[in-house]
Amino acid sequence: MAQVAENIGCQNKECIAKDECKRQFIVKNKTAVTIKEFGGTAEKKCGKFLSLD
Repeated sequence: MAQVAENIGCQNKECIAKDECKRQFIVKNKTAVTIKEFGGTAEKKCGKFLSLD
């Protein structure tokens, strides 16, 4: 699977990981270079998120 650049944000509001995902965080703090919507759902994460830990 291809690597996803760390500066791409995500605005997927349904994703179960949206509150722990760095992709959502960088959209909210306006540091995302590009904004997309990855495939996370209310039941699963998309697998392309970066942990804030």
